[in-house]
Parts: sequence; C-alpha cells; structure tokens
Amino acid sequence: MLIRKFISVMLTVILVFGMMACGSTKVIEGVEYDTYGLINKNDNRNPDVKYKIIIGNIVWSIILVETIAAPIYFLGFSIYEPVRKKTTNEKKGQI
Repeated sequence: MLIRKFISVMLTVILVFGMMACGSTKVIEGVEYDTYGLINKNDNRNPDVKYKIIIGNIVWSIILVETIAAPIYFLGFSIYEPVRKKTTNEKKGQI
C-alpha cells in the first residue's frame, strides 16, 4: 500500500510540474514574440518587450540534470517568456 501511495503522489507531482513548464509565444499588438534562453538570446530577445522567467523550466532543468539534453533545451532556448510591451518609463535592456 505504501508503494502505491508513493507512486500516485509522484505522478501527481510530475503532472503538476508538467503543467508549469514550457513557455508559450505571445502575440502583442499583432506581432508574435517567442520564448528565449541563454543560447538564442541575441536572436529572439526583443528590447521593447518585458519578459518573465519560466520557473517550471528551471525546476525541470534541476530534476532532469542527469539527462544533459533537457537542461540545455530549457535553459538555452526557453527560460524567458514574453509578457507585455515595455512602457516608455521602463529602462531599455531591463528584463
């Protein structure tokens, strides 16, 4: 019985983290902005858009650190998600 309960709790935790991970593109004023990471920052980051960190991808990178490929994807290509356009009084280059 204890093993069944443990497995069901672990599956629930994995499903919850699975829903938290992965950023999505966002359409702002008719333009679609994509997520970016440490590797493709120069290509995908727009200085006029405010981004937020995707906590789920950081958690998955830590959990799957032994796979090597998962952290490279999550941190390298999908760690920041577009939120909105920056206002005029926000500093340029600020995330």
